[in-house]
Amino acid sequence: NVKIYLIAFSCMLELISKLIFDQPFSFYTAALMAASVEEFNAAKEKLGALKKDPGNEVKLKIYALFKQATQGPCNTPKPSMLDFVNKAKWDAWKSLGSTSQEEARQQYVDLISSLVGAEAPAVAAQPIGSTKGFQTLLMSTEDNITTIRLNRPEKKNAITVEMYNELIEALDHAGKDDSVITVITGSGDYYCSGNDLNNFRKIPEGGVEKMAKDSGELLKRYVKAYIDFPKPLIGVINGPAVGVSVTLLGLFDVVYATERATFHTPFSQLGQSPEGCSSYLFPKIMGAAKASEMLLFNKKLTAAQACEVGLVTEVFPESSFQAEVWTRLRAYAKLPRNSLALSKQLIRGVEKEKLHAINDAEVERLMERWLSDECMQAIVSFFQAKSKL
Repeated sequence: NVKIYLIAFSCMLELISKLIFDQPFSFYTAALMAASVEEFNAAKEKLGALKKDPGNEVKLKIYALFKQATQGPCNTPKPSMLDFVNKAKWDAWKSLGSTSQEEARQQYVDLISSLVGAEAPAVAAQPIGSTKGFQTLLMSTEDNITTIRLNRPEKKNAITVEMYNELIEALDHAGKDDSVITVITGSGDYYCSGNDLNNFRKIPEGGVEKMAKDSGELLKRYVKAYIDFPKPLIGVINGPAVGVSVTLLGLFDVVYATERATFHTPFSQLGQSPEGCSSYLFPKIMGAAKASEMLLFNKKLTAAQACEVGLVTEVFPESSFQAEVWTRLRAYAKLPRNSLALSKQLIRGVEKEKLHAINDAEVERLMERWLSDECMQAIVSFFQAKSKL
């Protein structure tokens, strides 16, 4: 019975994590994309560029995570009680206990990302009708550009159910405001790490069938918001992108990426299937063979490779990425708004009905996959492999 199997699987993961590995399940979802040495080094550089003093408590945490990440658990002699500064540092490092160097590195990168994200200039969304403040997004309109910024940098902007709903609402309002173009980007080092896996652990009273149906309807509405978006939609990919954040790029009008961005759609690895109309648009954009490498065989593309196959419009050096892209966007925003919108309708309108049909078919297939034994077995194998690292 699939329902019993899924519930048992969820309980099994929690029990194994708690009793054997002494870590909650969320520890492993956070560890799915452990920070690389390059990301760790980049975080060190960004720490020096912070404008605000984060305070002594946060600085001690940063120090402790750095030491744990580079040297492992604290094994140095305890400083004298009168050596207040070094005693505080030693205590902070010692408090991390047996935390692995990989996890300390990940926590270090996440902490620096959250500090950098907090300093990123953003303006709260202007009320339109019954709009409420967003919890997972930052939305602003300036110089005829509406910017929607994914804002969970400490979780690599992983998409929760709440964020899905807020993005649908934000796109609806951006499509109706007086701006000329709309931009979607991310806070921190990542553009988006795909779905927050905790979404799949919240089994409602109706069971896994109800969960699959609700998730499918939400995904269908989310992709529809991109298909129907009336203005030029531009992706500013500020870092790695995974899963649904990649498959949707075919529905953007222009995609700019920093040179350190990567693009990964690991669907078959988890026994799932593509969404975002990528099953149709990716072969059309990059050819069937290249699309199959991504969608069937989980190939991760660099920014340069993604640009070469047409998924990305242009790649910029990390050092000048923001300056160059926003200079270009401000120039676009000076063009006549109605002319751009009407031209987009001509370019995209001819296939809109087909895209809606593809969205429906992709979601139906995904709902089947979520309820399949193969999908569950793939997830079990995935976490078993991670637990051995």
